[in-house]
Amino acid sequence: MLLELYERMALIRAFETRVAELYRDGEIPGFVHTSLGQEAVAAGVCAALRDDDYLATTHRGHGHVLAKGADLDGMMAELFAKATGLCGGKGGSMHVADPAKGILGANAIVGASMPLATGAGLSSKRLGQDRVAVAFFGEGAVNQGTFHEALNLCAIWDLPVIFACENNIYAEFSDSRTMTRVPRVADRAVAYGVEASTIDGNDVEAVHAVTFDAAERCRAGDGPFLLEFETYRWHGHYEGDAQPYKPQDESATWRDADPLVVAGRRLTEAGDATSEQLEELRERAGARVESAVEAARAAPDPELEEAYAHVFGD
Repeated sequence: MLLELYERMALIRAFETRVAELYRDGEIPGFVHTSLGQEAVAAGVCAALRDDDYLATTHRGHGHVLAKGADLDGMMAELFAKATGLCGGKGGSMHVADPAKGILGANAIVGASMPLATGAGLSSKRLGQDRVAVAFFGEGAVNQGTFHEALNLCAIWDLPVIFACENNIYAEFSDSRTMTRVPRVADRAVAYGVEASTIDGNDVEAVHAVTFDAAERCRAGDGPFLLEFETYRWHGHYEGDAQPYKPQDESATWRDADPLVVAGRRLTEAGDATSEQLEELRERAGARVESAVEAARAAPDPELEEAYAHVFGD
């Protein structure tokens, strides 16, 4: 299982590293927000879900969408704004969605993933299904009203929703520790009667285990749950952000806790993989991403007639 999780993390790392380069070189339009350093959360959470479970994510959602099973070529083409993209090239980096995989969409509105997941969880319960809905969000979003409204509604209706907070310390350009006297996001769930945990978000096995347990308990009617994953955002709020608000030695400290290094060390020490095998796996991930880049470059632009398609209902 850990080797599979490592492979998912390696693919996300390769994808976002290449996307950052392509954005810098002007090949990808719009804005790009990466989650480099946070791969363990995306891989661990999504590996604990079924294909038909729901996922609502944020503007920093590349990793979540890939880990949930979205097509790699379609994902890259979407960022290139090409017709072969998952949303026909009209969603881009911050609004990619794939309903066939339960991916309700990335969202550029801070905190908007939570009411979407609440609605999906309500639908699942009223239809008598056992589908679970996961809302990814950052710790800055817990100061939005949507967090409190969604958490309270899910609690009183016993909805199968997992609130997955990626606490990467920085809310856009501000240290989130200066924004509240409550240091742990998980503590806020107590006020709504929601069970919550704080987990090392760079330990992919721990992330997977706690999410799998929460998902199974949601299916049994014991939800909702709030899971706070402590991790770190390597890059700025957006690609190109020089990050003058971070202490100079902080990033180096967190890079020592690189989730790929942590998982790789565990695999080699247990004899489940060699360093050479892990290197081959990372190279294979890079090759898959490069193939997606070439396919996106060659893909056609959307037709002008498509501009209003999917905007208005019939």
